[in-house]
Amino acid sequence: MTKVAGIRFKPAGKIYDFDSGVFVLNAGDKVIVETEQGLGFGVVTVPPAPLKASDKNKPLKKVFRIATKADYKKREENQDLEQQAFDFCQGCIKSLSLKMNLFSVESTFDTTKLTFFYTADGRVDFRELVKRLVKEYRIRIEMRQVGIRNQSKQCGGIGRCGREICCSSFMNNFEPVSIKMAKEQGLSLNPTKISGLCGRLMCCLTFENATYKHLKKKLPRPGRLVETDAGKGKIIRQNVLKGKVSIRLEDGSESEISAEKILKIHKGKPHN
Repeated sequence: MTKVAGIRFKPAGKIYDFDSGVFVLNAGDKVIVETEQGLGFGVVTVPPAPLKASDKNKPLKKVFRIATKADYKKREENQDLEQQAFDFCQGCIKSLSLKMNLFSVESTFDTTKLTFFYTADGRVDFRELVKRLVKEYRIRIEMRQVGIRNQSKQCGGIGRCGREICCSSFMNNFEPVSIKMAKEQGLSLNPTKISGLCGRLMCCLTFENATYKHLKKKLPRPGRLVETDAGKGKIIRQNVLKGKVSIRLEDGSESEISAEKILKIHKGKPHN
């Protein structure tokens, strides 16, 4: 019976399915696998499980072997090569006056290819740069331009919450984020307060958006005229998490009450 293991090559990276073959694997085990780029060093994230009937025609690469001491040493050598290539490339970028921001270099496990990740405002003519890199390392070179969010994911960092940023700690994919989500949650629309390290809207705005939308359906909208035990008034604010609303009464005073204590909600469009 074919068993499939989920293997990840980068922290918080995408999980890929591989045929575990005869190997008994557990979560956290380091393995060498066959990939389209050659052999790769990965970590078992999802323990082997029987292949689903619906996926029987799905082509799967195999786990080549469980990582050995020699593989760990090879991985360290690759990391040294990546750092050396990064420093060399930075020097070339500076001497060629290229408008690009190099932030990461990755080597395949068998060191047949080096991939240089960078960000730039537009297209960059890096033909001369590639020539220098090929001459220096004598292996295949790939230049890959990525978005600013991908840079944050690969470089990591600490968010304003004091924890490691979500994209580099557990997020596999980026979800669309909009300013409407910040409005939905009643957050300040000051860009400096709702933007992450990448300068884009914080990914965590998506985490609670559905909950806020669900809870707000149970509360009358600001501007609605209502009647309470304390008298008539107009709703001026919502406290979504508490399930309460703030009401300005006819005498000018304000009161915060639970939505269940509102006696009547007058129909019509909310008043400004």
